[in-house]
Amino acid sequence: MLVPAVSQFEPGSNRFGFGLFDRARSQIADAPVGIYVAPEGGGPAHGPFVARYESLEVKPQFQSRSVSSDPDAARSLYVARLELPKAGRYDVLGVARLDDRLVTATSASTGLTVKTHGAVPEVGDRAPSIDTPTAAEVGGDIKRIDTRRPPSSMHDVNFADVVGKEPVVLLFATAELCQSRVCGPVVDVAEQVKAAHGGDVRFVHQEIYNDTEVDKGFRPQVLSWKLPTEPWAFAVDRSGKVAARLEGAFSASELERAVAAALRR
Repeated sequence: MLVPAVSQFEPGSNRFGFGLFDRARSQIADAPVGIYVAPEGGGPAHGPFVARYESLEVKPQFQSRSVSSDPDAARSLYVARLELPKAGRYDVLGVARLDDRLVTATSASTGLTVKTHGAVPEVGDRAPSIDTPTAAEVGGDIKRIDTRRPPSSMHDVNFADVVGKEPVVLLFATAELCQSRVCGPVVDVAEQVKAAHGGDVRFVHQEIYNDTEVDKGFRPQVLSWKLPTEPWAFAVDRSGKVAARLEGAFSASELERAVAAALRR
């Protein structure tokens, strides 16, 4: 089974992250995979778009208890670049080579919806300025604003105070309340990448739900960025424009490339 980790698509080249699972719902790691897409209802197929395997593992010092204690936490993903010619609905099919056999993988979702203009800020757009809660605002009791165990180290600055002045990575994720089980791993990934950069780029972590309770709905910061899903990471350059964005699960190497894009501008 192919489980998409991305929901937002525009005409042209799109990052398509997905998980691959067998019938027992175990993750399939490091298999050769190609993706085909075709207009819903019939039409010529496009592909194969070759996917690469990405591990979500981090060095031991960056792995949280949120992830280590969760047997269902995502461990890997595949990423392909899909060329989607125009707006509309598309069916998606994966073909994987397992034990010298070609196996088809159907999508767990109803297909892909491609919109001419999506609501989520895109590369080149100006990043919406939002106030994000900081450790100082909660008297150091970071558990009030972060569900990760232990809380992340990305609450030292308010996003509104640094956007447009310094390169910054803004991460929307909730380690404990994430339905897809990928938020915990990507927060760990961000912690590892942050440690490797020694302050040349700021990292800000924003939780998703009001008072960290799902029933209370999305926080105003999430609504301001018009995010329909989580997690998301945005790398913003020093001029305040989005240099890269990642939806769903992403690896350390992907986030490193996003940071590099923000630093280049």
